[in-house]
Amino acid sequence: MANSAQAIKRARQAEIHRQRNASQRSNMRTTIKKVLASIEAGDRDAARQAYDQAVPVIDRAAGKGLIHANKAARHKSRLNQHITKM
Repeated sequence: MANSAQAIKRARQAEIHRQRNASQRSNMRTTIKKVLASIEAGDRDAARQAYDQAVPVIDRAAGKGLIHANKAARHKSRLNQHITKM
């Protein structure tokens, strides 16, 4: 348990950051799932549109340190490969 004023504040900030990070991570995963769903449905135009919306979300997550930059690049690359194979 936090005993000093500084530790109490840090604990409060950590909880706020944890909730924000969880929300942004969930949003990123949702956009990726939307791309995959449209790929599974076979709708190339919808997949391309969903991919175009997912890329900035993935880049933003990497920029904020939620995921590693290489993981962001891997997600984008693999999604793009699925779309081009359609």
